[in-house]
Amino acid sequence: MGNRVTRGDFEWVYTEQPHTQRRKEILAKYPEIKALMGPDPQLKWIVSGMVFTQFLACYLVKDLSWKWIFFWAYAFGGCVNHSLTLAIHDISHNVAFGNKQAKWNRWFAVFANLPIGIPYSASFKKYHIDHHRYLGGDSLDVDIPTDFEGWFFCTPLRKLLWLFLQPLFYSLRPLYVNPKAITRMEIFNALIQFSIDLLIYYFWGLKPIFYLIAGSILCMGLHPISGHFIAEHYMFLKGYETYSYYGPLNWLTFNVGYHMEHHDFPSIPGCRLPMVKKIAAEYYDNLPHHQSWIRVLWAFVFDDTIGPYSRVKRLCKLAKAS
Repeated sequence: MGNRVTRGDFEWVYTEQPHTQRRKEILAKYPEIKALMGPDPQLKWIVSGMVFTQFLACYLVKDLSWKWIFFWAYAFGGCVNHSLTLAIHDISHNVAFGNKQAKWNRWFAVFANLPIGIPYSASFKKYHIDHHRYLGGDSLDVDIPTDFEGWFFCTPLRKLLWLFLQPLFYSLRPLYVNPKAITRMEIFNALIQFSIDLLIYYFWGLKPIFYLIAGSILCMGLHPISGHFIAEHYMFLKGYETYSYYGPLNWLTFNVGYHMEHHDFPSIPGCRLPMVKKIAAEYYDNLPHHQSWIRVLWAFVFDDTIGPYSRVKRLCKLAKAS
């Protein structure tokens, strides 16, 4: 397990991201796609059910042994929590209540955050806007690994460790790459989150807290669902910076696998993204895509042409001006 990744830098390009032009072309040819934009009326009920399911699980695990806490955190609770992070991703595009009720979306994301155990939703919203606007932008898109990550995590064993530590890098990287002032919403997010954590600890003890937080960390690390982190934008084929996944795990992840479609039309909720692919099939059917997130993780670890440096990077106008 000692083969080093052959890449020594990111894939620098001097073109605009492809999604803007494709969006214009598709809307010109299929204006009916505009009807897919707008809120998903079912999303708030699905997310609420998931949140209350996790609270029920907190009660059920409070007397289990630690080995079973760990098992259920990885096998069930973490899967629900990872799915909730992807619901928060959808909600960040105002698809729970619509653009006219932006504040409702922000507060509902805080509610969806509660089982995750760690405040996340407000900070995610703040940075995710840049990910879409400046995809691959140097010092702007914090989804891209740092030079240290690309340099150090360059062997199969180290890449495996990097996958396990993904939650740590995703939370700390923005503070280094593109630090921003703390917002009032982030403060509210933290206060509400830690208050609920304390209430759970007061009534049911430490084990439910471990179940929630450990599940979130484990299932955002080395877990089949976490394959989407790699599948979405890591350059498996030269010249392609976004990939979709059309496998069954989309059922658990609010169709986040339809990632080319999502970047083309971020205001369309996940439940309707398959309709985008169906309507504009000639724009997507011939693009490279993934069929298995597990296979993506395997290739990332053992293919010496793929590593944290396997990302398309560009200088965006805002980065040049700063």
